[in-house]
Amino acid sequence: MSDPALRDLCVDLARALAARVRPELGAHAGRRHGEVGAGGDVTFRIDEGAEEELAAFLATRAPHLAWYSEDQGLIRPDGADTVLVVDPIDGTRPALAGFEAACVSVAAAPLGDGAPTMGDVTVGVIVEIKTGREYIAVRGGGLESTDPVRLSPTTDLDRLFWTFGFRGRPARELIEVVGDLIDRSSVGGGVFDLGSACFDSVCVLTGQLDAFLEPGPRMIDEVPATRAAFERVGDGAVLNNSPYDLAAAVLCLEEGGAVVTDCAGRSLDDRPLLGSGHDFQMSILASANADLHAKLVQEMDRGIARLARTAGAT
Repeated sequence: MSDPALRDLCVDLARALAARVRPELGAHAGRRHGEVGAGGDVTFRIDEGAEEELAAFLATRAPHLAWYSEDQGLIRPDGADTVLVVDPIDGTRPALAGFEAACVSVAAAPLGDGAPTMGDVTVGVIVEIKTGREYIAVRGGGLESTDPVRLSPTTDLDRLFWTFGFRGRPARELIEVVGDLIDRSSVGGGVFDLGSACFDSVCVLTGQLDAFLEPGPRMIDEVPATRAAFERVGDGAVLNNSPYDLAAAVLCLEEGGAVVTDCAGRSLDDRPLLGSGHDFQMSILASANADLHAKLVQEMDRGIARLARTAGAT
């Protein structure tokens, strides 16, 4: 499949999934729990309908492609040389509440030896379900977006508008890492939990936010004693951002000119694209400019050091 055809397929799939979910936004019936997905998170009825649409679309339009989703894991037809990494609803809980912060995420990469990485992603598409706003990135080809990219020039942490997430994260341990940043920005800036990594990312691109960060995997890697707290909150699973949460978002951020690394300032390019669970999860720090990014990496370093001291004292 040519690159333009693959791009168009990803866009069509994202639009079809958004159209399937849009009428159910805010519907109480969608809150019924289903099975636990391959990623370990709770599956709601609204997720099940989106997954059904995903399977039906690909069976008709692209039965030769492999695909990976949160609920299904990897589906690989014989001979497939390309994989789509799809999150039919990134931000299920905002979708259930009828909020704008819910997106469809579709990314594409060559399968190669069967172990593609984040750096292999060639196409990334995000569609906001409620508004229909679109963000379409092709590696090396820039970003097309419904709203123009307006990256913030902010570098002052006291005036920072930023976001992070609580879903599945232990609150006390997480606040040990980000608490100082919350305090610094809570009056002159603003801090939000919006419930969707994709929505957080596009808000950096539009200038609504200066930064998006999620330190969970770094917390576990560098302070292993915190893993038990993550598993307690996640009902036995570690719930941080998996590749299907970030594959399209990272490419959109990069092609839109934002600075994106993990929370230690390292590239995400060599991280595995297919998989879930702690070994595949990754922290993320996305900033509107390089000066701000460097300051936030230092804040994360200090936060992790505080967490390590606290864990050592308990």
